[in-house]
Amino acid sequence: MTEEREALATRIRQVIGEDPNVTEKNMFGGIAFMLNGNMLVGPHKDGTLMARVGPDRYEEALARPGASVMDFTGKVMKGFVHVAPDAIDDDKSLANWIALATEFVGALPPK
Repeated sequence: MTEEREALATRIRQVIGEDPNVTEKNMFGGIAFMLNGNMLVGPHKDGTLMARVGPDRYEEALARPGASVMDFTGKVMKGFVHVAPDAIDDDKSLANWIALATEFVGALPPK
């Protein structure tokens, strides 16, 4: 794992804390944090955050500073956004993005 990815993963762990419903899964050459078995957030190798915000809050999320469409596979994945490292450079900003993702993913049925 890159230094940037590992640093962000550590920060995500600190924000999430000891939530027994959150697990880590190896995905995309790195890790993804899963809530009740559903993808929640994940760090990319350059320190960018992937956040699953859902279709209803997608446009709102894209309007936030540092957010962009997620096209990890070359195809836009609606409901998922990338967040630039400078937009999550403090723990409060990171926690806000994780909270937004948790609002959507927490309402999904467990897998």
